[in-house]
Amino acid sequence: MVKKTYEELSRQIISHVGGVDNIVGLTHCVTRLRFRLKDDGKANQEELKKLDGVLTVVVGNGQFQVVIGNAVEDVFDTILHLFPIRSEQAAEEKAEKTGNALTRALNAMSSILNPIVTALAGAGMIKALLVILTTTLGVLDNTGSTYKILAAAGNSVFYFLPLFLAVSSARTFQCNPFIALAIVGALLEPNFTGLMAKAGDTVSFLGIPVVLMSYSATLVPAIVSVLIYSKLEKLLKRFIPKSIELFALSFVALIIMIPLTMMVIGPVGVMLADAVGNFVNFMSVKNGLLTGLIVGGGWTLLVMVGIHWGVVPIMINNIASYGYDFVRPMVAAATFASAGAAFGVFLKSKKKESRAFALSTMIPALLGGVTEPVVYGISLRYKKPFIAQIIGGGIAGAFMGAMHTKAIVYVFPALTTLPAFFCETFVYYVIGICIAFGVTAALTYVIGIDEGEDVKKPGSNGENAVEPEKKPAEVEENVIDSCLKGRVVKLEEVSDPVFASKALGDGVAVMPEEGVLYAPVDGTVEAAFPTGHAVGLKTADGLEVLMHIGINTVEMKGTGFHLLTEQGKTVRKGDRLVEFDIAAIREAGYDPITMVLVTNMNVVAGMETTKVDTVKPGDELLKIRRN
Repeated sequence: MVKKTYEELSRQIISHVGGVDNIVGLTHCVTRLRFRLKDDGKANQEELKKLDGVLTVVVGNGQFQVVIGNAVEDVFDTILHLFPIRSEQAAEEKAEKTGNALTRALNAMSSILNPIVTALAGAGMIKALLVILTTTLGVLDNTGSTYKILAAAGNSVFYFLPLFLAVSSARTFQCNPFIALAIVGALLEPNFTGLMAKAGDTVSFLGIPVVLMSYSATLVPAIVSVLIYSKLEKLLKRFIPKSIELFALSFVALIIMIPLTMMVIGPVGVMLADAVGNFVNFMSVKNGLLTGLIVGGGWTLLVMVGIHWGVVPIMINNIASYGYDFVRPMVAAATFASAGAAFGVFLKSKKKESRAFALSTMIPALLGGVTEPVVYGISLRYKKPFIAQIIGGGIAGAFMGAMHTKAIVYVFPALTTLPAFFCETFVYYVIGICIAFGVTAALTYVIGIDEGEDVKKPGSNGENAVEPEKKPAEVEENVIDSCLKGRVVKLEEVSDPVFASKALGDGVAVMPEEGVLYAPVDGTVEAAFPTGHAVGLKTADGLEVLMHIGINTVEMKGTGFHLLTEQGKTVRKGDRLVEFDIAAIREAGYDPITMVLVTNMNVVAGMETTKVDTVKPGDELLKIRRN
């Protein structure tokens, strides 16, 4: 996909999720754009699914997820370049407050672990490579300096994992990352670690016993301690005067949190993590066949609804604590079953396009462990391959579970990451992924793919596209008056490409001569930005009108703007909405041109713009013909 296509796709996606003003924040994972929207109802899921480049849409876990596939990072970067949208951190800042307790916990875990997984996977591959070079091939001496330098590269992420988690958790829980680092870093400080001869030793702090543990490579203590610190920080800021906050905040936080972490949070966190890991490993050993059947067959379902993050910490903790994990090979069964489904469709399909698409989705699954293009583009599209995928993954997972197959590092299961499973059970892993791939491909071929159901949806660019019959309807009109005094400018001539491209909606712009924004229609205030730079109205018959004062004026953070209304308020045409300082906007380096847009263009059949060059409040600006 070339840059021009990314731009076109990005504009279409933003338009169909309800526009920039409906977006709270945006992040992405390996295959999905993860939006946090003010109102999911404003997003048009069906139109999004029709876009060339979008595999499907998933709504859940507090997020509006647009599944792109391998090009997700390029689309994400293009969106941030084209639109004034807050990215990862801003989106994550809302995660803590979204949904029920389970949803919030999973969102928080996702935002904490997502940035770290890449470093873990790369370091893990180095560790796996060293095992092969020293143990299997014998070409590298494990006492030499070359080995030790490479070992440092492989071990650093795991040994200092609590520090990585401290930074990521601080970002998620919105607290000072450097104080969070100091709190967690104390667990690895030599004076403290030197107190312990063996795990479980006890020392005292002011007469209070402290149980000593090894905290390198642990997860729970770092996350929980930063979570508690984030609450403490907010409390301290209410009482500590600003004049001494520079040193007093960190002084009080460290003197409270470090002993608390060492005495309570750390030991309890390690014991809880070990208990969960021991239970999972116990189930894997005592009933590996059943555990593997459930994980191998059901993992794809967990990923689809976004709750697989609840299992990821268990896998990472197992590898950090024991040097191996039983669950990751079972997950690999689901990954290779997805690839098998794609291969089955490739063999069975009689359509050249379907065969090409199946092959293009199978390769990322096999080489990179990326399965969403298969799941959403093939398995759910044809339905029967999804059934085959669950069966094939379940059988392979049961086999690997029964054979107690291990992973020695955390990676995305793929052909390129085979060294991560190189240990005494490696042969069972190879057999297992072959079972997953082969059984799923065979089942998909045998039960078929219902290509007759693969008819292009209306509006798609395909030979089977069928236009729905249009029913005659009465034409309604809306008149939008000018909301300020000034010179009329065509929207296409606005210097901001977002407005000029009409990605947010169609309409017109006015270069203001007076700094007062009036209501152009009767309606309800749907959006009243605290910064005062934009107001959105909705008429009684559902027309949505956005007035955006200036280009990038959100960066002024309210300076020069006085908001006179509030969200939910009913206004009449001509009511004052915002007072703004045109000179202050220009002095700050921003263009004060004001856009008046209809954002729900799906209800618009036609639009006429005033023919006059200048307007004043109350003059007719736009005439809208409704569908």
